[in-house]
Order: sequence, then structure tokens, then C-alpha cells
Amino acid sequence: MRRLDASAIGQWLLETLGRFAAVPVSRIVPVGHGAGVCALIDGALAFPPLDYEQPIPDAVLAAYRAQRDPFAQTGSPALPDGLNFGSQLYWLDQLHPDIMKSATLLPWAQYWAWFLTDAAVSEVTSLGCHSDLWCPQAADFSPMAKRLGWASRFAPLRHAGDVVGTLRPEIAAATGLSPDVQVLAGLHDSNAALLAARGFAEIADNEATVLSTGTWFIGMRLPATPVDTATLPEARDCLVNVDVHGRAVPSARFMGGREIETLIEIDTRRVDIKPDQPALLAAVPEVLRQGRMILPTLMRGFGPYPQGCFGWINRPEDWFERRAAACLYAALVADTALDLIGASERLLVEGRFAEAEVFVRALASLRPDMTVYTANAHNDVSFGALRLIDPTLTPQGHLVRVQPLDADLDTYRNRWQAEVAASAERTAA
Repeated sequence: MRRLDASAIGQWLLETLGRFAAVPVSRIVPVGHGAGVCALIDGALAFPPLDYEQPIPDAVLAAYRAQRDPFAQTGSPALPDGLNFGSQLYWLDQLHPDIMKSATLLPWAQYWAWFLTDAAVSEVTSLGCHSDLWCPQAADFSPMAKRLGWASRFAPLRHAGDVVGTLRPEIAAATGLSPDVQVLAGLHDSNAALLAARGFAEIADNEATVLSTGTWFIGMRLPATPVDTATLPEARDCLVNVDVHGRAVPSARFMGGREIETLIEIDTRRVDIKPDQPALLAAVPEVLRQGRMILPTLMRGFGPYPQGCFGWINRPEDWFERRAAACLYAALVADTALDLIGASERLLVEGRFAEAEVFVRALASLRPDMTVYTANAHNDVSFGALRLIDPTLTPQGHLVRVQPLDADLDTYRNRWQAEVAASAERTAA
């Protein structure tokens, strides 16, 4: 069974914090992925939390899904494995019934706040991350979470920027940090990136979308006026995230980083390292001319084409062409996902793949009605966490407007869409 190795991560954290013993650290902000949940008993972790890629037994998952509330209420689509961490809780209730009855529950990011301070809290960006447990519009636990008794077991809610305590004496001793270091409640990692983006005047309170790129590519729209999130197509991996202020954030995602890694069969740095960019850009005309393309999806069950059957059309032998085609594929899927959430006007691509020029310039070509930016900073998530401490902080860098590729991507996209549709018809038949 796949579980998160909280013990080893905790040891790594102590060793890492120890390297800052000579630095005047005053605050720590925990940040983590949003699909993990922990159970505490008698002041200790009851058992290692589940990894969200751990498959849930079919019978358990079917019974759980019969309990779920409608997407219109929670903004959580039904996701594979344990990505709805409500499904993890449902299974854990069966695996560890006696422990779970009296356990205090808290999200993964807030587990680390507890680890450092002994203060157990919960927070909305984690609870609202496709968990099935939160209703964004009502700003409250979902009916299912209340009915199954989970809502009452979660640690008290705190704002992400609230100080929940200071370092435990043993943590201070192990790291050499001051026992007066304050620890904040912390937040979901993609929401930290969103908070960082809002530090730019071009994004701030304007109609804008942030595309966070890493293992997951997550488009998060900041609508200038309220939108009806109930109409999002949940079957195409659209969802509603919740920002640090409790506001609904229409979102769409796919496992872009994992797909690129699978496609090029080597470290994904090979599509975004600076020395390779000229050669990758130079490979694009031949990829387009030969109609070389990739059909979704490599990660079944995820993204806007969750049931798509992966395949190459005219797979190139040239290594640069293959990587350029992978970037064009990511741009086409991202373009589709952005359409699903109504992204318009401004787009900020952040994260490591913002430096993959074929990807971002192709995206700018595919979306000529949007102004596409990248940021020249490399600390999007950490800067977002810093803005919890001081919301008035603005980035030291500036946004860079992306220049579209000098190529006809409309024809390429039209053919790709036709091939995707034909593949879907073959699969259905």
C-alpha cells in the first residue's frame, strides 16, 4: 500500500531547518499538496497517511461515490485513486475503525504546522482542494462530511496566515532555531502560487488566469465578476479550488509534467533548460510541416480528455523534434483546459515549464486574444507563502510578455482536434 513517509520527511525537515540555525528565522509557513489527510491520536500520528496515487479498492470506491454530494455543491469532481481525500477517509474508516472514531483529522500542510508546534488546525485551501468535504459557496463542510462524522473530527479552522504557535522545545533543540519562531497554519501549494501571482499589478484584481506548471498543470481563473461554477464540466477534470480568503476559484488541470516526462523518457529539465531552447524552437517548423503530434492522454482518468487513448502521429526520430512535439502537445491540452474555465484577457504561466519556450510561445499563439506572461522569478510558491506574512509585498521581478510562435498553429490545432475526435469515436465503437 502506498503511503506518505511522514517519518522520513520529518527527519529531512529537521535536517533542512538546521541549516538555517545561524539565520534570524522568525516565521515558518508550511506548504503542501492538497490531497493528503492525517489522523492524530494521543498527540501522535496514528498511521502513515495514504499517498493520493494509492488505488482505492473498487468496492470501497463504489460505496464511497454513492455518498458523495453533487459537483454543484462541492466543486469536486469524482477523481481516480485517492485524489478526493474523502475517499481516503472512507477507506481509512474501514481499515482503522477504532482509531478513526476518536482521531483528530487535519490536512497534509497543516500536519506540518502540528509537527512543528503541537497545534492542530485545519485550513480552507487544503479542505477545498477537490476533497469532496467542502462547499465553496457555503464556506462550510459538505453535507457528506457532516453526515459521516468527519466535519466534527477535523481540527479547528484557522486562516492560512494565522500564527498557530511557536516551535516545540524539542524541535528548537534539534534544529538550533529559536523556540520563539512562529509557525503559520500554511496552505495548499497551488494556492501559494496563486497568491504570489496576485502580487503583480497586471494580475491583482483583474480578470486573469494563472497556469501553475509542475507535475500538475493547474489553470486557476480569477474572475473579475462572479461566475457560476456549477456549470464547469466536472467529467473533464474541472474543479473549484478555494483561495486563502475562502473564495471559489474555477480551475482545470492535467498531469502535464508527468506526461512530458513520460513522453521524452528523461528528466523533464530537457524541455526547459536554457541552452536547448534555440534548437527546440528550430525544430518546430518541421514538426508542423510533417504533422507530428501526440493524442491524449498519457495519464488516463485525468485532464480534459480523461478517457483518451494516447498515440503518436508521425512520431519523429529526431530528439529535438520529439521534445518540441511534447511541448506543443502540452500547449494544446492547456489551451483546451483554459477554454473549459472561460479563461480570458490575461494569462500568467508560472512554475518550471514557464521556461519551456516552445510551450509558452505556442500557448500565446493558440490564445491570441489573451496577453500571456511569464514571471522572471523562480520562487512562485515560496513568495506566495511569504505574502501570507505581509500581503503588501510585491515581486522583485516583473512580468515578461510572451511572443507567439511565428507559425500557423491554427491549422495544426484543427487537425489535432479532428484526430482526437476520431480517436474517441474509434474507442467508443
